[in-house]
Amino acid sequence: MDIAYLSTLSALAGSVVGGLTSGVATWLSQRAQARESQFAREMARRDDLYKEFIAAASKAYGEAIVSNEPNVQEFVALYAMISRMRLQSPPQTVACAEKVMRATIDTYFAPGKTIRELHESAQRDLESICSRTSAKSRARSCGHSQPGRTFHALEALRAS
Repeated sequence: MDIAYLSTLSALAGSVVGGLTSGVATWLSQRAQARESQFAREMARRDDLYKEFIAAASKAYGEAIVSNEPNVQEFVALYAMISRMRLQSPPQTVACAEKVMRATIDTYFAPGKTIRELHESAQRDLESICSRTSAKSRARSCGHSQPGRTFHALEALRAS
């Protein structure tokens, strides 16, 4: 084989390898960006669902404190949100949401509370949540917590 052909083939092979490498790197980069974008959209969707659930559950719980007549429409809406959580969320989050719903239903059947009793109960709950938060912060600073996003409002209720 002539040396001119050999050098031409070598240059051509180098160009093909370089082009393929560039193409594969671009494809991998685009794929990673698409996954990241999809994950961000999924997290935003979850966050919106959690915000909606917290608002609806807070309203239902507040009404349960002052009324003995359950609003069925609110519970249907809460149950629908929990069903959506089953599709999108970890089992612990769903369990916490169910616990919130049970607590709200139980509140309807509990005897009415005075303003003073509500205040004392809120103080106890706040102190309990603050002490758990402080313990979790200490554990995190020591490296004993698992990384990741959590649904903190439901997590606090689950721990109680």
